[in-house]
Amino acid sequence: MNLLRQIDRNAERWLLLVFYVMLVVTMAVEVLRREVFSYSSIWGEEIVRYSFIYLAWIGAAAAVKERAHIRIDVLLHYLGNRPKALIYIFGDLVMFAVALVALYWSFETALVSAEFGSVTDGLRISKVWFLAAVPLGFALMIFRLLQSFVRDFRSLRDGTPVFEGDKLFD
Repeated sequence: MNLLRQIDRNAERWLLLVFYVMLVVTMAVEVLRREVFSYSSIWGEEIVRYSFIYLAWIGAAAAVKERAHIRIDVLLHYLGNRPKALIYIFGDLVMFAVALVALYWSFETALVSAEFGSVTDGLRISKVWFLAAVPLGFALMIFRLLQSFVRDFRSLRDGTPVFEGDKLFD
């Protein structure tokens, strides 16, 4: 149970760390190879590109979890706990609907790529591994939105302050 709690709490952080380290190390090696040995590889560029794609989609799910996505909440400061919770639930419902549609179409794209056997230019491995970043990101977003619904409905029921996440500016 403790392992599941740790995964729930830190899954996106760990994944972001893995892809960020992969991106930075590969980029550093490729710059060194290019500048010192006057040689670069196509696989290094691909690893950096696809690591960045995974970073973006997993980061989007992490932003949903922490309510760190961009929003203008000036008017929310003047509302009580219940109306604020209702507004957050409405926003999450809209995001949930968009994520479901995007999950369907991104999954469809990955399936088409698998069906035709497309591979990357440099690494020569199936593009499905890289196209899977988008449905994975949206699936994580949907999971985090479901958790957000539970949290917000509790706040609505109990009349407690809704989770607003960290603020960039006060």
